[in-house]
Amino acid sequence: MPGADLVPLGQKLLQRAQQEPDNADALMDLSLLLQLRGHRDESLAVQREALAVSRLHRRSAAGVPALRLLALMSPGDLMANTPLELMLEASDIELTMLYLMPDEPVPSTLPPCDVVFIAIGESRRNQPLLARLRDATADGRLAGVPVVNAAARIAELSRDRASELLHDAPGVCMPATRGVDRALLARLAAGLLEPADAAGDWPLVVRPIDSHAGQGLQRIDSPQAMREYLRSCPLTERFYLSSFVDYRGADGLYRKYRIVLIDGRPQLCHLAVSSHWMIHYLNAGMAEHAARRDEEAQAMASFDDGFARRHAAALQAITERLALDYVGLDCAELADGRLLVFEADTAMVVHAMDPLDRFGYKQPAMQRVFAAFRQMLLARASSRDAARALSSFSATPD
Repeated sequence: MPGADLVPLGQKLLQRAQQEPDNADALMDLSLLLQLRGHRDESLAVQREALAVSRLHRRSAAGVPALRLLALMSPGDLMANTPLELMLEASDIELTMLYLMPDEPVPSTLPPCDVVFIAIGESRRNQPLLARLRDATADGRLAGVPVVNAAARIAELSRDRASELLHDAPGVCMPATRGVDRALLARLAAGLLEPADAAGDWPLVVRPIDSHAGQGLQRIDSPQAMREYLRSCPLTERFYLSSFVDYRGADGLYRKYRIVLIDGRPQLCHLAVSSHWMIHYLNAGMAEHAARRDEEAQAMASFDDGFARRHAAALQAITERLALDYVGLDCAELADGRLLVFEADTAMVVHAMDPLDRFGYKQPAMQRVFAAFRQMLLARASSRDAARALSSFSATPD
C-alpha cells in the first residue's frame, strides 16, 4: 500500500479488534499498523494481547498460493524479525507466522508448509532461542521442510562478531567493534585509558548493545564528551564501541545505502543522502530535497552496472562469510574504493510504502527486491519437491 493514508485503515482495524477481542489476526494487524505510525509502546501492548490468544497468525495469499511459507518469529517491534509482512504484501505466497518465546523449546510439530524461514533477528534476548533452533535445524531442515536462513548464521550477526567476520574481507572496511561495559567507558572518560587501547583513536562511536535506529548512538571526540554521554544514559551497562570512519563525499554529504543480499545477489532498497554522519532514511531530508531523490533514483536505475559492479568482490566475500540466504547491509562507499559496512542484519526494515508522489521511482526497484525474494523461496520449495521425487524413485522396487 505505497503512500496509503493509514488513518482510516487504523480506525477500521481498531473497530474490528474491539468487536472481536479474541481475533488474534485482527490484533496483530492493528499492532503492525500502530508501529508503522510510530506508536511503538501501544503496538507492543496490542501484540502481547494477540499472542496471549494465539502464537500462530496467517496472512492469506493474493489468489492461488504459490507456496506456503512458515516464518518463525519472536515477539518485538519491526526490527525484531525479518519484515515479511511488508515484503510479501499482495504476494501469492501464503504467510504463516509462528511466534516462539526465548525461554521455550522449539515445537516438535509445525503447521503445514513448504518452506520454513527463520525470521528471528539477532539480539542478546534471542541468542538462546537461536541456539535451540540451531540444534533443531542442524541438517538444514525442520520437520522435513527446507529452512531459509540458518539460525547459527543469524546468531553471528552481533555487531562485534560481524566485524570479526568482515573486517579483513577483500574490498571491505568494517572497523573492529567491541562489546564493552560501563566501567571501560568510565576509564576512557577519566583519561585512565587511551582510546587506542579500547577501539582506536578519537573520535569513537558508542551505542548501547541491542539498540537500533540511532538510539543512544553518538560520536565521541574526547574524555569530556564521554563523561557527558555516560551521564545521558545512567542505566545502561553494556555498549558497542568502535572507531569512527569519515565517509563524506567530495561535496561534504554523507551517503548510506541499504542493500539486501538474496541468494548472494545484491539489491538496492534505498540510498539516503544527508549532511549529518548519522543517517536514517526518515531523518535524511529525502522528502524535502528533490536533488537527493534524483540521486537515489539514478542509483537505483544504474545499480547493477554501477554500485554492484564496483563492489562485486566485496559483496561476494560478504556473502561467503555470512553464509545467509537473505541478509541486509547498511553501507557506504569510501573515497579509496572500499565498501564501508556499518551493520549486517536479517531484520532490517524493507518496504515499498513511500508516498508515490515523491518516491514513485522506488517502486520498480522494490518490486525487483520482492521478486528476487519470491524466487528464492520458490527455489527452496522446488528443492524439497526434487528431494521427495528422488526419495520416491529410490524407494521404487526394480
